[in-house]
Amino acid sequence: MTSDTFYINPALSKVTPVEYELSFEPFIRYLKERIKTEKTIKLKLYEFILDTFEAYTANVAECIDTDNVKTHQQLLELMFAALSPAIVNEQEYLWALGTPVPNKVFYSTDAFRDFAITDLASKTKTSAATDAELLKQQHLDYIYRLILKRLYNFTSALNNDIYYTRLNAGTGLYRYYKIHADTTFIDIEVKGSLPELTFEHIEPYLHNEAGAEALMEVLPLSLFKFKGFAVITLNDVTARHAIDEIRDVIISHNTNDDHLYEQVIQLLKTLTEDPAIEFGLMPLLKLNGTAVYDAGMCTNSILMQAAQQYGDVQSVFKDMAERYELHPKAVYYPVITPGRIARHPYLGLLKQAGVCSYARIPLLYHRHLAGMLEVYAYQGIEYTENLLSKVDFALPLLAQMVQNSIERFNVRIDQVIKENFTSLQPSVLWKFNEAAWNYIRQEREHSSGLKIETVAFKEVYPLYGAIDIRNSTMERNTAMQMDLHNSLTSLLTVINRLDAYIEEKELSRLIETCNQWIAKIEVSVTASDKIRIDSFLNQDVPNVLLTVKRQHTDAAQLVDEFLATANITCEGPVYAHQHQLETSIRLINTSINKYFEREQQQLESIYPCYFEKFRTDGVEYDIYAGQAIAPGQPFSQDILSAIRLWQLTSMVAITRLTQKLQQQMPVKLQTTQLVFIHSSAIDINFRNDERRFDVEGVYNIRYEVIKKRIDKVRLKDSNERLTQPDKIALVYLTRAEADEYKGYIGRLQQQQMLTPGIEELELEELQDVKGLKALRVSVRYE
Repeated sequence: MTSDTFYINPALSKVTPVEYELSFEPFIRYLKERIKTEKTIKLKLYEFILDTFEAYTANVAECIDTDNVKTHQQLLELMFAALSPAIVNEQEYLWALGTPVPNKVFYSTDAFRDFAITDLASKTKTSAATDAELLKQQHLDYIYRLILKRLYNFTSALNNDIYYTRLNAGTGLYRYYKIHADTTFIDIEVKGSLPELTFEHIEPYLHNEAGAEALMEVLPLSLFKFKGFAVITLNDVTARHAIDEIRDVIISHNTNDDHLYEQVIQLLKTLTEDPAIEFGLMPLLKLNGTAVYDAGMCTNSILMQAAQQYGDVQSVFKDMAERYELHPKAVYYPVITPGRIARHPYLGLLKQAGVCSYARIPLLYHRHLAGMLEVYAYQGIEYTENLLSKVDFALPLLAQMVQNSIERFNVRIDQVIKENFTSLQPSVLWKFNEAAWNYIRQEREHSSGLKIETVAFKEVYPLYGAIDIRNSTMERNTAMQMDLHNSLTSLLTVINRLDAYIEEKELSRLIETCNQWIAKIEVSVTASDKIRIDSFLNQDVPNVLLTVKRQHTDAAQLVDEFLATANITCEGPVYAHQHQLETSIRLINTSINKYFEREQQQLESIYPCYFEKFRTDGVEYDIYAGQAIAPGQPFSQDILSAIRLWQLTSMVAITRLTQKLQQQMPVKLQTTQLVFIHSSAIDINFRNDERRFDVEGVYNIRYEVIKKRIDKVRLKDSNERLTQPDKIALVYLTRAEADEYKGYIGRLQQQQMLTPGIEELELEELQDVKGLKALRVSVRYE
């Protein structure tokens, strides 16, 4: 132990954000309280320490100068005995006593002093200045969060943990430490009246929307004085940090797979703390049920690299994948010997590549083989239990990562199919047949430079409609918040019932994490938050609970009941709200699609049309009708009127349908109905690059612009949305369009399909769109 004083960051030696004094009084008070309740042998120790302190402090001022604190060596030694584990090795334990704002250390273990001094000596001026600025901000956070907890009872505000990164010169790998400041022995004095604070004052700060400076105006630090001392400990959290980083990298992945795999492999090295160990990752890609090798996605496998250089990579991959899928178990070869090569020829390729030790571990996603993790070295290594247990924690995350790669592969296959093999409706297939035939005929006459002609339809009439689920985004967020809240509160209940079986430190961590997430989701929750909470509930928590189950058989039933409900598939009871919402949305969309499948036959009986649906939270559709689509059948204004009447009638039927569906919905959802009236004919052509029909020409493009911008349009000089449940909104540009549709509306009102009356509305100006108006009518339910 050493009573040498030093600064954790000398650059802040003269920075004092808040007034403070070093005092042993909080510690003495703490001893008195413990003596009242202590029943074990520790009572003798506490009484001895208290007697010694009272004897010393009777002749010493309450507040102590840190530069003279070494004169109280016996007191410091007793404090260490009381505040540290009894059998701790001082040469390895990173522990210290510091000022109430923990930068100046006045007593520490030799290990802590060496760690701090060595690290400070290795820093460049630039990095020291950067660290000083960061530490200054951390000090402000520490001070304000302690004030908020002690004086305002914001219990979730205090987090005294700081994470610190250090490069291990011996291994070349980074290690990560958690610096914890215990504030038990710090008192806060208030000079004058304590300002009143509301949650609105501190909400931006607690949610990291603003820095500590945001509190300085309402809560100046000149009002406070800290007295006492901080107990500082450093814990090596390299393994946990590496797992968290792997999770974060996978969640935030927005680059190519190669970069992602490189990051994860480097973190796996950090996790094992051994630079001699290398890792390979390979997803198991399948096409039509058969394993396929993709050079772009399998290059991170050392086996595939060796097969690429020394063998037939395709046959090696197929043979390995097929065999491994039948028996997906971990295999370990500490040394690649001739006998093993004879039994497993692929090991010969690895030997040629210089690999001496090799292991292959299956990555299972929802109990199906998604890929494999390779652990290898260019020298002989032992696959010890310690090494494998470290890797084991990362396996669920690695399985998710390779599954993501498989899904990206499948999406790419789908994209290529859509890019080159678009399914065509019979009403327009004849035009593509003509284009293909013309291409074939020209190909026989010209050997090169051919381009297939553009498929276009001139002067067709567009009809656009949209059925949208009202407030679907808000409903999704609400359901997710409710389910996550239920999951976390359920977990808290289980933890409290198991508190006798869980280690106190682990128990506190789980409770703190639950409370932090509950507080977060009560305000808002993002998709990233949900992934992190699911990871906590489905990976972190089960690791603890399964350990409890193994060690305490009387707790097994409670553990099993909780794990059976808290699953990420949205099938368990704690995910009921999201499951119910998705059931309701699926019911609406399926019913609307089935309706259109039936009614499209009636539409085609009026006149051949091109009908294209788009799946959103609801259904959107485009209809194109005109002489160009069916040259052999006369087209007239009467036919167009019949199609438009069909569209309006179908909107009434869909409104009635979705309203009736509410009786079957676990979550009662409503739909809104929108029609865009465009009386002029437009030109459309088939875009080869996107494999879909699009409008052609500047004037026609305006139709698409308006169509895309009216879905959430509001009434002029109002916050009211045009689209409303139980109603059909019809947007138009000209009076003639409105008059035509009033005729259709009148017919449906006479048939008791719409209620009497028509709302005639002016709409707000949209970007590059002015003068829009609308009719709005109410549907009469049967």
